Amino acid sequence: MPSGHLMRIHGAEFQAMAERVLRATELTSRLNVLPFEDEPGKAELFEQILGRPLPARVTIYPPFYTDHGLRLDLAERVFINQNCMFLDYAGIRLGERVMIGPKATFITVGHPVDPGERREWLTGGPIDVAENVWIGAGATILPGVSIGRDSVIAAGAVVADDVPPASLVTGGKATLNRQW
Repeated sequence: MPSGHLMRIHGAEFQAMAERVLRATELTSRLNVLPFEDEPGKAELFEQILGRPLPARVTIYPPFYTDHGLRLDLAERVFINQNCMFLDYAGIRLGERVMIGPKATFITVGHPVDPGERREWLTGGPIDVAENVWIGAGATILPGVSIGRDSVIAAGAVVADDVPPASLVTGGKATLNRQW
């Protein structure tokens, strides 16, 4: 679902997505009960969740949640801490050396604000996180956001707008505090 596009909830595309959500939920529920040291078991489930093996030196600490998985693109040396959520139907790309704190949430789909359209449509846009970004604990990244290289998203920030490279953003709705 490209940025700014709509998907009819009662259409075939939505039905296919809903089926994948059930499969991804089943796979992540299995992943999240494995013993932490079961590296082969975790690798096998991540391959099924993502549709391909984890890239080199990617570290993900369960519990891990995704509603789709097949549109989560992880570069090498990404670190994802515990309890993160990736609603990736419209696509999420994490560049090399991205670090994500616990309980961070990435959301690529939503609903229109208009109550008459809310139960009929999904809206969305991809999330793109450039190289060497650090996303703090509990941060929320909303649909269509791009985060520039070397930026820091403070713990608890809600990022609804693009972030320039080498920036620090903070706050309930993230605001640009400085660039370097």
